[in-house]
Amino acid sequence: MKADYIDKYRQIGLKIAYYRKLRGYTQEELAEKVNRTPAFIGHVEAPNISKAVSLDTLFEISKTLDVPAYKFLMFEEDL
Repeated sequence: MKADYIDKYRQIGLKIAYYRKLRGYTQEELAEKVNRTPAFIGHVEAPNISKAVSLDTLFEISKTLDVPAYKFLMFEEDL
């Protein structure tokens, strides 16, 4: 992961956590639905850990949470 994008990945993770909780899923439930480990989801969502997410995984999460993928890619500094 490029250092320039760490903040963007952090924002993606926080949005995933937000929508996951909004839908009433635990990290374990989301992980099972997108074929990842709970630890992976935990690392993606943790604001103090930088974990990259592939587009395939982001699209799976988007579909599972019923949230358009573009919503995860709208960043504060772009608004």
